[in-house]
Amino acid sequence: MRNEDEHKKRATRLRPFTSDSELCSVQRQEIVRKWDSKHGFHSVMVDGSHLPFEENVALTKRIVDIAHGRGITVEAELGRLSGSEDGLTVYEYEAKLTDVEQAKRFATETGVDALAVCVGNVHGKYPTSGPKLDLSRLKALHMAFAKSGPALVMHGASGLPPPVIQECISLGITKFNVNTELREAYMQAVSNPQRELINAMDMAVAAMEAVVAQKLAMFRSVGKSCH
Repeated sequence: MRNEDEHKKRATRLRPFTSDSELCSVQRQEIVRKWDSKHGFHSVMVDGSHLPFEENVALTKRIVDIAHGRGITVEAELGRLSGSEDGLTVYEYEAKLTDVEQAKRFATETGVDALAVCVGNVHGKYPTSGPKLDLSRLKALHMAFAKSGPALVMHGASGLPPPVIQECISLGITKFNVNTELREAYMQAVSNPQRELINAMDMAVAAMEAVVAQKLAMFRSVGKSCH
């Protein structure tokens, strides 16, 4: 998931996001106080993207302060699309995307290690017309953090075609999140009327493994474990 030439200087900071377990969607600081790297979690993902900007900053900063004291790195999210924005005006739609200046301020005020950005990528399924990513916005975010700052993350990578993935890598994305395609592979496997019930779980796991293998190749991550 990393562009080795461009991002190797961030390898130490990004390592937990590519090789170890991540505790996802943390919104309560008590959870981070309870869990640390000794429990197998070397990173947490705090999701304040649904909050007003100032509240997102405050929540993320609290989690970062606690997590860093426990040797845990933190990923946060700024901007979010759910796939149900068809009726929005252009202004309303763009307001849900990650603003470059806000992202710079967010990174400075929180000290977050990785930042999931929204440039048209969607949580869930893309419309039948396909994904429409604002790559100029992604390029601006990449330039803002090219020398220092958080690693850039893209949620909603399910359904993105390989050429788009490759362009996103060239524009600084160091980690992709894939969920929908894994869930669909699982459900198709267990719903197959031809399968034996006793083998349902094995078939589901095999189907998900096939998706993971495909994505690892697409993200140029094969053979790049940090261990």
